[in-house]
Amino acid sequence: IAELHLTDRDVWAHVAPMFHLADAWATFAISWVGGRHVMVPQFSPEVVLETLERERVTISNLIPTMLNLMVKHPEARSHDYSSLRVILSGGAPIATEVVRSIIETFGCDYIQTYGMTETSPYLTLSILKEHLASLSPQEQLNFKARTGRPFIAVELKVVDEEGRPVPPDDKTVGEIWVRGDTVTPGYWNLPEETKAAFQNGWLKTGDLAVVDKEGYVNIVDRKKDMILTGGENVYSTEVENVLYMHPKVLEAAVFGVPDEKWGEAVKAAIVLKPGESATEEELIAFCKERLAHYKCPKSIDFLPELPKTGSGKITKKALRDPYWKGYEKRVH
Repeated sequence: IAELHLTDRDVWAHVAPMFHLADAWATFAISWVGGRHVMVPQFSPEVVLETLERERVTISNLIPTMLNLMVKHPEARSHDYSSLRVILSGGAPIATEVVRSIIETFGCDYIQTYGMTETSPYLTLSILKEHLASLSPQEQLNFKARTGRPFIAVELKVVDEEGRPVPPDDKTVGEIWVRGDTVTPGYWNLPEETKAAFQNGWLKTGDLAVVDKEGYVNIVDRKKDMILTGGENVYSTEVENVLYMHPKVLEAAVFGVPDEKWGEAVKAAIVLKPGESATEEELIAFCKERLAHYKCPKSIDFLPELPKTGSGKITKKALRDPYWKGYEKRVH
């Protein structure tokens, strides 16, 4: 409530599933301040865009896949969003180009969020510190697209494999560990899982990130989604961010598949925008112009849609698992 300046004048659109903490917290927060709730029973880009205008919505939290589909909808810029003051997004990393489109389309502030069910939920928000407000629009955009700074009453650190904090150089990758009053003390009746997830009171999130000198973290991947190819680490979100820059790409997911020579190879699953066509060679060449070659997809699957969880997140496990059948274990 304090961080987002919620008041009784706010109108919250419940677009993300209410069973998920990405939206469930707002049920309590908006009720607490006396704001108004607007329910969207099922997501579709056109319905949400119309609802934002019709109901004069001021604030909402959406999953990146939803926002990506909304800003790329042909009618996205034909509605009046003047009531909107802020759009939040969380549940997965988001490409900077998508954040740019969100701000340009809706004409409001944007805040990236990060959290877990185990942390009730928020851990970070990408709200700008006061002294950063003087930065150029591009520099501000770069901060807004980051995972963010620690939330009120949350202790957060990014550590190496020995549990030591990594330098705040925005380059050294480590795992996010957190603790605080909103962090669960463990998993109910699961002592082994609790022991594995905690160390000296810190919850090990399994999220890999870098941290800058301002204390803003930026998630580069989940540990389980990192690709190890020829001894090099490839972070899927970096490759996805480049693919989202391509004008024909609607959705992208990058994951590792078995490779006899390199251990793993980088693969992408792509959904093209309606009416568009593209070749595997075209998209790989696009990546090679912007990334080190070892980070670029070696192959691409073109799909009509990407598999998603009940909360709307792209599920890479469903994409990855068929390629790993018959293998005893992944290479990392």
